[in-house]
Amino acid sequence: MKVDLNCDLGEAFGNYSFGGDEQIIPLITSANVACGFHAGDQHVMNQTIKRAKEHNIGIGAHPGLPDLQGFGRRNMDLSPDEIYDTVIYQLGALSGFCKIHNVKINHVKPHGALYQMGARDKDIAHAIAQAVYDFDESLYYVGLSNTLLISEAQKIGLKTASEVFADRRYEDDGQLVSRKADDALITDTNEAIAQVVKMVKSKSVITKNNREIDIEADTICVHGDGAHALEFVSEIKERLSKEGVSITKLGG
Repeated sequence: MKVDLNCDLGEAFGNYSFGGDEQIIPLITSANVACGFHAGDQHVMNQTIKRAKEHNIGIGAHPGLPDLQGFGRRNMDLSPDEIYDTVIYQLGALSGFCKIHNVKINHVKPHGALYQMGARDKDIAHAIAQAVYDFDESLYYVGLSNTLLISEAQKIGLKTASEVFADRRYEDDGQLVSRKADDALITDTNEAIAQVVKMVKSKSVITKNNREIDIEADTICVHGDGAHALEFVSEIKERLSKEGVSITKLGG
């Protein structure tokens, strides 16, 4: 039994710094690198790729909506063609920095509102997946487990990795509870770790309404910007290891 451990990175830009990328990179197996639209910039992308290579972790593109002020978490009324072009543009930007460091993009994971819109809308899900496939059909495509992100990508022929979240609560339909809700985040470390173990080993999760639903867990998303992020990620790794789960990057 194995699982990938991914984290959203490279979200600083200009004079603004976010998260603890240098500290979290040694603890994870895959990095989702912001591509400049919702966060990140050319210098940050370059440095993040360099650090990821040094630690031999999977490098992923993390394309988002062109909404720097809203951190890519606000829905935008874009056509499927516009979404396709938006994803292609960002993949191209990140691949340039991968090229100079002689590494390859290993996976793609949409960010924020783009991710959530794709999980609920078939046309948007198809547009994102088609962009990834047309750019490089060998890439892994990371999407919310049991949603249109995964099913549309599989129809196109992409290799998919179903993603689960350590610190997020779930709705009965498998969607994530909106961040606007008071109970969206799990702040208790023990509760979050218990949820992770259940998702990986039992392939199920308890929803906010106390229902047990099926879920696939190929990769776990952890966040590196919380007050106790490093301790949290270390404890997840330790617990999974005790449970006999190997932590390895996608395709590893």
